[in-house]
Amino acid sequence: MIDYQEILEEIYEEVTKHYGEGRVADYIPALSEVDPRQFAFSIVTKEGDEYHVGDSSVKFSIQSISKLFTFTLALDIYSRELYKRVGVEPSGNPFNSLVQLEYEHGIPRNPFINAGAIVITDTLINHYGDDYKAFEVVLNFVRDLAGDSSITFDPVVSTSEMEHGFRNLSLANLMKSFDNLDNDPRVVVQTYFKQCAISMNSRELARSVLYLANGGVDPVTGKEYITKTQARRINAVMLTCGHYDASGEFAFHVGLPGKSGVGGGVVAVVPGEMGICTFSPALNKYGNSHLGTLALEMFVEKSGFSIF
Repeated sequence: MIDYQEILEEIYEEVTKHYGEGRVADYIPALSEVDPRQFAFSIVTKEGDEYHVGDSSVKFSIQSISKLFTFTLALDIYSRELYKRVGVEPSGNPFNSLVQLEYEHGIPRNPFINAGAIVITDTLINHYGDDYKAFEVVLNFVRDLAGDSSITFDPVVSTSEMEHGFRNLSLANLMKSFDNLDNDPRVVVQTYFKQCAISMNSRELARSVLYLANGGVDPVTGKEYITKTQARRINAVMLTCGHYDASGEFAFHVGLPGKSGVGGGVVAVVPGEMGICTFSPALNKYGNSHLGTLALEMFVEKSGFSIF
């Protein structure tokens, strides 16, 4: 039997020697002030057992990890129709690329790059009638997945992103020009930033992705969120697109479906086994947590877990 706590403690001892490598997301002023010398690793198994090490109670901005939850909601609502507005191919470009979007006539490559997530937000606003209701549904969905009704968003972070989110506004306006955005670009982007500013810790995030490790059903509560096929599709997109233009490298070194955020969080799924979250704010050149990615690589080496 694998001693998960022992593995996490070994990883903590090894990975914290690398403090000082990477840099925080300083292009978002509210995130530039975060202490980079933090690290957490959390596991929640399908039996509901939890294992944690480091700063696992520290709340942080989930940023692009939110794209996983909005994609889940939109896929459940629209099914295959969703793919008319956003693809499922790796981008091979930075997460905020305008060039690729121009070439491909306003259809984002996948739901995990910024343009794709903005389109997903637009579809949720359409379905729920307005931006406030759409965000409320997203927030309540995350709370339900994590089993914590106190989870909320950080208005300082979302305001900071809106004040400096010119490229994301450009992406939204470009898609509007190609008729792939139905609502006011500013409203959609503002809602998107609120989703990114949801604040959680590694414990909550590891718990919140457990449904993807169990065919769309929360193994602890028995609640079905999506179908087994939909869960498989989401895991596939996580594996191929979850780390932007470093997704292939992550699949090569870690070999698990995962999704990163520039707040320093990385979630991953071991199908049939567990949900995982690492946290460390200093990022590598691709915008993924440097220590979090390194820790996940260590984890699969020590535990033997990989989908390959």
